[in-house]
Amino acid sequence: MTYTPDLQLDGIRAVLIDLDGTLVDTAGDFAVALNAMLADLGAAPVSTERLMTFVGKGTANLVRKTLAERFPADDIDTLFERAQDKYEAVYTSVNGANTALYPEVREGLAALRAAGLPVACITNKQHRFAVALLAHYDLSEHFDLVYGGDSWPKRKPDPMPLVKACEVFGVSPAQAVLVGDSGNDAQAARAAGCRSLTVPYGYNHGESVQTIDTDGIVGSILGAARAILPRATPVLAS
Repeated sequence: MTYTPDLQLDGIRAVLIDLDGTLVDTAGDFAVALNAMLADLGAAPVSTERLMTFVGKGTANLVRKTLAERFPADDIDTLFERAQDKYEAVYTSVNGANTALYPEVREGLAALRAAGLPVACITNKQHRFAVALLAHYDLSEHFDLVYGGDSWPKRKPDPMPLVKACEVFGVSPAQAVLVGDSGNDAQAARAAGCRSLTVPYGYNHGESVQTIDTDGIVGSILGAARAILPRATPVLAS
């Protein structure tokens, strides 16, 4: 699926955007933190390619998935707290150091901001890590709102953070679009009643983006902006 001129994006009044795999390639930071965690436990390292299939459902899931490939199931709960503490300590120290901004992210965010649309970053990354990473790339000013995986009791693919963002922006979910890189994002959008766009370069749990139930695949955040803006309804001053 690719963007076409008849894509149903009429009346969009708010844009919600994922972070890992959508705005920033963060696999390098994940690798450093996870492998420090595994070394602390005396376990073999994980490859970047493999860990990318675990990304997208929050820190706890990432840690548990990694542990599950190296330890018996009965040991996971016992090891989890130590493992997560080590992971978070290392991740805090490297956040942003081994990452890369995807092409046309700045241009896309600038276009959305110039058009007067409110923009939220909706990620399953812990809020403090998300805020720090956006600041690392000087992207904070482009977002009116940032929700992390710990901002609400439920996270994507649950629709809660999307619905809460729409409430803050004073729009209905049908007037918002979520831009993400995975089925996790599209599923959350569908459940919330939002529309969805998908970029093709992220993680998506190791599966092709062609399998995602999304409203369209766009090549970049700028591509998403170009798809959204012609028929959008700005609610902020430009």
